[in-house]
Amino acid sequence: MRKTKNKLLKLSVLAFAIATTGGCVSAKMNKGDEEAMAAPAPEQKVAEPMAAADAAPSEITSYTVAKNDNLWCISKKDEIYGTAFNWPLIYKANASQIKDADLIYPGQVFDIPRNSGQAEIDAAVQHAKTRGAWAVGPTEATDTAYLGG
Repeated sequence: MRKTKNKLLKLSVLAFAIATTGGCVSAKMNKGDEEAMAAPAPEQKVAEPMAAADAAPSEITSYTVAKNDNLWCISKKDEIYGTAFNWPLIYKANASQIKDADLIYPGQVFDIPRNSGQAEIDAAVQHAKTRGAWAVGPTEATDTAYLGG
């Protein structure tokens, strides 16, 4: 019974961490993490989507998926787009190797589109904001519609 309660507590703490960090966490917990997570989260500025004209020539054009990565967190990286809401651009550009946007694998190498027009960026952001909950399993109907299928 005690093991079950400890597992539930750990899962509750992990769920809280995911909710308060936008989903970009590792499952490994360190001493003091519970106290840190209980503190109010710092205010975060939501970055505007990057237009193709804003892209610097030195920006990366591919990304190798690491353990615990997801499209949201990859897109949020400063060297990628600097905003999580552009993840559908990565999904669409790599649809041939991503069967479920909620499930990507370490070692996959994704193209990072850098020549997206503003209408394409706006559509990606709209999809990211209205898609719904992340759930591993069958491809969501909204993802299929976004991909044009």
